[in-house]
Amino acid sequence: MPQPQKAISLFTSGGIGDLAIRRAGFDIVLSSELLEDRHSVFKANFPATRAVSGDIWETKSEILSSVRSQLNGSELDLLYATPPCQGMSKNGRGKLLSSIRAGLKPSKDLRNRLIIPTMEIASELRPRTILLENVPEMASTAIVDGSGREVSIIEHIAQTLGSEYVGRAEVVEFADYGVPQCRQRLITIFSRDDRMREWFRAFQTFLPSPTHCQYGRNGRKTWVTVREAIGSLPKLDAKNSQSAVSAIPFHRVPVLDEMKYWWVENTPTGRGAFDNQCCICGYSENPIHGARREVDGVNRASRSTPLHCEKCGSLLPRPSVEREGERVLMRGFTSAYKRMSYDKPSSALTRNLSYACSDNKLHPEQNRVLSLYEAFCLHTLDQYEYRWIRDDGKRVSDKTIREIIGESIPPAGLQKIVDHLAKIANDTANGFEQSGPLFADVKHTRSRVAQR
Repeated sequence: MPQPQKAISLFTSGGIGDLAIRRAGFDIVLSSELLEDRHSVFKANFPATRAVSGDIWETKSEILSSVRSQLNGSELDLLYATPPCQGMSKNGRGKLLSSIRAGLKPSKDLRNRLIIPTMEIASELRPRTILLENVPEMASTAIVDGSGREVSIIEHIAQTLGSEYVGRAEVVEFADYGVPQCRQRLITIFSRDDRMREWFRAFQTFLPSPTHCQYGRNGRKTWVTVREAIGSLPKLDAKNSQSAVSAIPFHRVPVLDEMKYWWVENTPTGRGAFDNQCCICGYSENPIHGARREVDGVNRASRSTPLHCEKCGSLLPRPSVEREGERVLMRGFTSAYKRMSYDKPSSALTRNLSYACSDNKLHPEQNRVLSLYEAFCLHTLDQYEYRWIRDDGKRVSDKTIREIIGESIPPAGLQKIVDHLAKIANDTANGFEQSGPLFADVKHTRSRVAQR
């Protein structure tokens, strides 16, 4: 019986993506993570994996020696890494730009340079395949490398690996792989495996063909919707502590205060509370909220959106705060206090998924935010065996759960990618001959590329 292939995981967090790596048949021999609250959850779910906690700049030597010891002369099959993206993510871009201008952050975020020790480890271990996951912004992010040169991250990866490896970085919409969540990530795959090199030479990609699309065309299924993922779960209501819980573990929501509940209950499906109309006189032509990107690059919400009905003068059920004795519109964008649509995938789940003010995180119809259990379903975590426990026996906080989900990749989507890589390496992927020449005729090859 063949031995399982060996993999390592860097910037592991709680190990959500690693569920797909493990199910694909890889033995994850080592994990590396800076934050112990995340790593402790990983260790409880992957007890056989050697876990190295701490700053990767400082633990690099320990990582290398431990992996070499466990490989005992054999090759590493897969290096899977998900470097932190806060320095690149568009979700935090406005705040980041403001901090740079105020002199609170350097213009070159040091977190982006974590690709350097990652690639140093890759250069030393020479894995057959390297799989990196990050935000799409990584493709256009520059770093200052060890030689003091400014270079794009993708160029740095290719230059470090050398001509032995082939590959590229591609933006993936995970809804296209059957995930009930619109989540775009940059998937970077390089390989030196002979079969993988031949495949890439033929198709110029390591990604499998999408299985889904928005409208279900060209033989693909339609995107999986929020309704399909969570529509049958017991109803919850954030009005009080009794209606906000259920018998299902983690299917519970925080209670909203009276004012926030008023905003939410008047928000239609697919709309945001900043656009709510008058619930007193019924006037529905009050101007709605908006935002624009200014010359400094920061996306700013409108400050002239009305808070009182233009017809009767009543307070509109729009997010507001008391300031110096006066009710004023709360600062926020059109996606804050906004309901999801039942008939589309959800928006990307973030670390703030349990907050009403987070982007598109209100339930499509019920007066509340998403429950953690619903987040598990939308993230496809419910399709895997995973426990929210720590290896030290301490309780896992809701905050840590949200952070692990917001920082991770939907495992079912990653599963399709990793399974496809395994099929290519094993010469069983569609388009390869089962025997004889490694890949099918050129006409068939070009046809498949053209369909992408």
